[in-house]
Amino acid sequence: MGYYLKQLDRIKFTLFLNHATKLAGRSKSSILLDVIKSVFLYNISILEYFQFHFFELNEKEKGKWAGTGYMYEYQLRMNPKSQRHILDDKTLFYKNYGDFFIHKVADLKDLESEPKRIDVILKNPSDKIVFKVANGKCGSQVEIRNTADFNRFNLTKYMRGNEYGLVEEFIQQHPKINEMSPSAVNTVRIITQLNEQNDVDILGCRFRISVDSPVDNMAAGNLAAPIDKVTGIVNGPAVYSDITKPDQEYHPITKVRIQGFEIPFWEETIDLIKKAALLHRQNRSVGWDIVITERGPGLIEGNHDWCKLLWQLPVKEGLKYTLEKYLDDESRKNKDISALA
Repeated sequence: MGYYLKQLDRIKFTLFLNHATKLAGRSKSSILLDVIKSVFLYNISILEYFQFHFFELNEKEKGKWAGTGYMYEYQLRMNPKSQRHILDDKTLFYKNYGDFFIHKVADLKDLESEPKRIDVILKNPSDKIVFKVANGKCGSQVEIRNTADFNRFNLTKYMRGNEYGLVEEFIQQHPKINEMSPSAVNTVRIITQLNEQNDVDILGCRFRISVDSPVDNMAAGNLAAPIDKVTGIVNGPAVYSDITKPDQEYHPITKVRIQGFEIPFWEETIDLIKKAALLHRQNRSVGWDIVITERGPGLIEGNHDWCKLLWQLPVKEGLKYTLEKYLDDESRKNKDISALA
């Protein structure tokens, strides 16, 4: 509770509390007591109480949702701290998963040791480049600049001066996705889980849609919609993590229809992600972000701490039950190892 109070966005909390009071027809004191109870009973954060609509659910329904506390413990089991650095550090990620990238990327050391790589980065067809810090999260510490502003002599100096670890080609997303939302590169999130046989299970596919924003994260006020993992077709309206905003069947700015939208290169996307998930099996549960271009799909990043909101809110369902099987498998495997020892 102390951690959740420290992290609490109090403005959003007040907004959500007032909204929930009206929706549920309950007093604020009744809801606040239920918030405290739910944080302890269901291992969720304070804001998740509202985002999961606990104020409208019975106790059995509440138990189906995976919140911050539960997910922290689950992801710690699946992606040990000693192994997850390969996903946390963008430089390590691109060096290990570079074969799955469709755009050009280089880190500062690469550019300083091989200056010719600067020319390759600067001559990309978009005429733009993107600077990133090695450990940036949720689109933070990202800068987009024109290639005309840089050359072999000042690019690395600029990166050092601004503590950027990587520079990459600005990605031109597929024209159909650009029609949907041109303000940002809109990625597909696919969550994979290695099962007991080390085969790849797909826990969920989501379309992240920017709303007049340079990033596509839900945390920045954007939309997310569910994707059918077999067909690649968006099979529900897009939702916000802000409970005061309505679901969207059409993009609120471009008016392109979201539900029914078909993600291009879907078979290729699934094939790419299954191969990536098997490359470093020490991280067993990963949320992958994929960009879709005219040339096909490409990997952007992998997240060991993939978002429970992005996973559950678009389908309006608590999905904790889908994870419990893998925890049972992990426990059984550890018992077998102990027995052999």
